[in-house]
Amino acid sequence: MNAPVSSAVLPAPLRIAPLPPEYLLRVRAGLDDLGQPVERHIAGGGEPLRDCLRRARSGEAILLASYCPFTLAGPYKEYGPVFVSASPQPESPPAALPLGGERPYLGSSFVLRAYSREERIVDARLSNPGAAIDDLAILFDRPDTAFVLARFPTYGCYALRIDAA
Repeated sequence: MNAPVSSAVLPAPLRIAPLPPEYLLRVRAGLDDLGQPVERHIAGGGEPLRDCLRRARSGEAILLASYCPFTLAGPYKEYGPVFVSASPQPESPPAALPLGGERPYLGSSFVLRAYSREERIVDARLSNPGAAIDDLAILFDRPDTAFVLARFPTYGCYALRIDAA
């Protein structure tokens, strides 16, 4: 069993990609990636906020909206639900995977899916805080990996994107 990890600094040239600013502006104005109205909620506490990569605090205003992390048409292009803060948050993504805190954003396990430039899945791993950096190194060592999406394992929802800078 791997020891608990509070953070895992991404090696250069990897970086966490923020949600696109135009997406966040559109969602906070009321429409998601499918052109549907967003849902406004008050957090019960613990909802994963994709814009700031942390868990929501109880009573915090949040939005639920569809998001698509892909830009190309094809069988892997998918839309899924994401929570974001109702108000703008600091823009810079962290340099480390969000693994620490009382309720870590990524949790005790998560899926890492590697995609090609054509946005096709080329590899995947079920990972955890202690193995994440090694798993990312293996995935990015593949010449066909352009980016990696981290997903929550039980619902399969999008958590974050990691790019080679």
